Amino acid sequence: MEARPAVDDAALGREAMSVLEANWTGTSTVPAPGLYPHQWSWDSAFVVIGLARYRPDRARAELLSLLAGQWATGMVPHIVFHTPEAYFPGPSVWRSQDHDAAPRVLTSGLTSPPLQALALWWLYRHTGDADFVRRAFPALAAQHAYLAAARDLGGSGLAAIVHPWESGMDDSPAWDQALAALPEIRYGYRNVELDERHPDSDHDRYVWLALRYRNAGYRSEYLRDEHPFAIEDPMFNGIWLASCLALADLAPLARADPVPHTEQAERIRQALLDRLWDGCFYARDLRADRLIRVCTVGGFGPLLDPGLPSDRVQAAIDVLESARFMGATGYPVPSCEIRATQFDRTRYWRGPSWVNTNWLLRRAAGVHALDSLSQQLTNGTLRLVRQAGFRECFDPFDGSGRGCRDFSWSAALTLDLLADSVKE
Repeated sequence: MEARPAVDDAALGREAMSVLEANWTGTSTVPAPGLYPHQWSWDSAFVVIGLARYRPDRARAELLSLLAGQWATGMVPHIVFHTPEAYFPGPSVWRSQDHDAAPRVLTSGLTSPPLQALALWWLYRHTGDADFVRRAFPALAAQHAYLAAARDLGGSGLAAIVHPWESGMDDSPAWDQALAALPEIRYGYRNVELDERHPDSDHDRYVWLALRYRNAGYRSEYLRDEHPFAIEDPMFNGIWLASCLALADLAPLARADPVPHTEQAERIRQALLDRLWDGCFYARDLRADRLIRVCTVGGFGPLLDPGLPSDRVQAAIDVLESARFMGATGYPVPSCEIRATQFDRTRYWRGPSWVNTNWLLRRAAGVHALDSLSQQLTNGTLRLVRQAGFRECFDPFDGSGRGCRDFSWSAALTLDLLADSVKE
């Protein structure tokens, strides 16, 4: 990449911080103005990471605001509704207030990738705030206990997602087969902006799945015995493993035992290798009992594990750097392998590149001391936002922006990338 003057980086950092200031509600950061008016769990974890070195006070407030929505079961919901702004599906769909385990604040009934413990570790790494670790640690330990107790639907040590929204990668082609097995549903729900962003999507089935879970009282027994959508996702579980290791590192500060967290990480690692690996990591459909053989960016999530065997690391990196992914695009990292029939550079999670998954893969490269790959991911991602702004996602071939503008995780993670690029 062509060298840029330092003033460009300073200006980009100021612009990123301006986006986060504009998206701050006073209690949390919305992903983007207008379309996403509430607090999303995965997004907030990335905001914490991005603000750790710049506004640690805001990073702490962000995480506490999210944890205010935690259920008594330990589940951290994928949406916390702090404001009355309209959104579908909103509180009237989820009806969290009808359940004894739900908090006072209104939330969804689903969860999302458990990145929060890694975000807490990132915040501690850059602030040394042990008091905050002690404050947040019990909630995150409870989150992990919930996943182990309620979401190990296959009995293997992996957590299952029970809805595409729980993956954070809603329209990924990895869910196509499982969704196609569901009944044909038409609610007549129309949203012009969503229809333009998600053409030919399965959003009616998404709503149907959410309502089934809600009507079953959000019971774990229903998920185990009846719920028709249950998938072991390599990205979700790779993030969970990384967060387990983060909790193990933080446990002494919280006067807790690190061993349960290292043991959980070992169970996840072995199950990832035993159940999801076949030349690369694929999602597994528990209801059909088969691997879903389309390789997506989610398949690189297990690289976040520093204990992944070196031969599997190399094989996964070979796929990542091949013409199936980075080797054939101008920008990192397409969300679906480009040779797949499902690849579409214009559709969410079916082709476009995302700052958050680029950041996760950069973190994975750092974990395995792959300095050249780490630098390539840093440079390519910064090139995207310099060229197109803090967009929700980007065309992996020409770098043009897609989706929302002024997207919070794109801005927050740009701050983190800039902080490290100064060191380098």
